[in-house]
Amino acid sequence: MAHYAIGDVQGCFDELAALLAKLGFNHGTDTLWLTGDIVNRGPKSLEALQFAMQHESSVQTILGNHDLHLLAVGYGHGTVKHSDTITPILDHPDRKKMLAWLRHQPLMVREGSHVMVHAGILPPWRIAEAEAYAREAEAELQGKKHEKFFEKMYGNKPAEWHGDLKGYDRLRVIVNVFTRMRALEKRNRLDFDYKGTLADMPSDLMPWFEAPERQNLDHTIVFGHWSSLGFMNCNNILSLDTGALWGGELTAVDLATHEITQVAAINGLDWRKTLK
Repeated sequence: MAHYAIGDVQGCFDELAALLAKLGFNHGTDTLWLTGDIVNRGPKSLEALQFAMQHESSVQTILGNHDLHLLAVGYGHGTVKHSDTITPILDHPDRKKMLAWLRHQPLMVREGSHVMVHAGILPPWRIAEAEAYAREAEAELQGKKHEKFFEKMYGNKPAEWHGDLKGYDRLRVIVNVFTRMRALEKRNRLDFDYKGTLADMPSDLMPWFEAPERQNLDHTIVFGHWSSLGFMNCNNILSLDTGALWGGELTAVDLATHEITQVAAINGLDWRKTLK
């Protein structure tokens, strides 16, 4: 029995199938974590989502920002962008079933010494605190007021966490931390603009996982989202988005050994070329 995690699929279903074949993955004995953003921009978002639903006994995905975007659009509170590849899901006869299933996926999962989130965990948050905040937001997503949540979800403010935040301001910060965070300003204030490499990062910013006095070092945090990082295994993190969507690789890690397995983007896949 093996337990793997794979970085952002984003509709790159052929690469996912090739990677699982390379691993010799067995749905009867092996288990798989997907770091969120299972859909969007890649050519087969529908197939990727159907795969996760079909194999939910062995595959656990979490919500990423692109998954939440699909949900917001699906529930009438967002618009399909030129770069989106979610229309086949929205037009599918099982649309309601698929959206409901996705809406009930978590923002964070924990097993043993590993935690999986899409983007990261705010440095001051201990793992138990982060888990409580995830459950708080998930309750809203899965509850009767989910459409109101999607109406209020988009936005960059507040950009700084305070425990006394209330209502949709509080929920928006929680969701932004788990699904959009990369760089931080002083006082752990979220910067939503920087998406580049660590080498090019301005001196007034820091990656969330290098913040001083980080309180979640007792677990290894598995995440995706930040494709320009590539694979990283340091500072009690496993960064797994290696840019399959951009012509890079799709990466799996064995969570017992931290050994990685990769497949290259198939047939020169590069999402940017589809926009021209």
